[in-house]
Amino acid sequence: MMTHHPPLPDPVHVTVGGASVATRVLAPSGPSAGDIVLCHGTPWSSQVWADVAREVSRDHRVFLWDMLGYGDSEMGPTVATDLAAQAARLASLIRGWGLERPHVVAHDIGGAVALGAHLLHRVDFADLFLWDIVTLDPWGSPFFRLVAQHAHVFSRLPANLHSALVKEYIAGAGRLSTQQVEALASPWSGPVGQAAFYRQIAALDAADTRAVAEKLGAARCPTRIGWGREDPWIPLGQAYELQSRLPGRPEVVVLDGSGHLTPWEEPEAVIAALRAWLAETRDAPDGQATR
Repeated sequence: MMTHHPPLPDPVHVTVGGASVATRVLAPSGPSAGDIVLCHGTPWSSQVWADVAREVSRDHRVFLWDMLGYGDSEMGPTVATDLAAQAARLASLIRGWGLERPHVVAHDIGGAVALGAHLLHRVDFADLFLWDIVTLDPWGSPFFRLVAQHAHVFSRLPANLHSALVKEYIAGAGRLSTQQVEALASPWSGPVGQAAFYRQIAALDAADTRAVAEKLGAARCPTRIGWGREDPWIPLGQAYELQSRLPGRPEVVVLDGSGHLTPWEEPEAVIAALRAWLAETRDAPDGQATR
């Protein structure tokens, strides 16, 4: 397993819709072969893409962002963290970065956000690689649904109990070391982080993913799907359901032995899959591979 690099560099904060979004751009030392936007899920931040981002930034410009309510972005009680709002922000960021048809790679609810930016906000992508995404019903574990219904109660837990709960929840995503769990749980510590953790869960609504799922057949770019075979949160069967709904029946890349958090658990395998995907685009006569 890859030894994880140090955390990503300090973010640059940009204002989107009146709120502060933490962004990072990694660029190669020489010419760039293209632009890649990485989208994270819940309850993570862009740090889950750290190893992948550093590797692919050797020859591509890589753009990362922490969704509002996550990581280093603004977490206050007035920040909207529903998926519809996050999709609109991603659309604004891509336009603000001046990107034309970037490659987009998304994990977990980041998949619904990226698809929302593309299908609902008409942002054009070169292609889209979806990893263990939250889009199709059903989604949300029994714990997730319980918290969503009683977020106001959980937000008042003593700090030590909240910390233990968050770490146990994150550990259940797959094969994670204690150090990895600590790193992923750290943004949710303290009064602000604790309140934000339960607030973002309460804001996630299947109605937002259904609005995206209904339009999957209208995707305008090539897609590919990646999944952990042992994903305990979203079963592998959803990958093949996605395949049947997306144009062209895209390839499904399955990582044996991996759980839900594929970019963090198996960065080398994810990097290899992304390298192969990018090579197909580069080598296709018209600049786009058929997937």
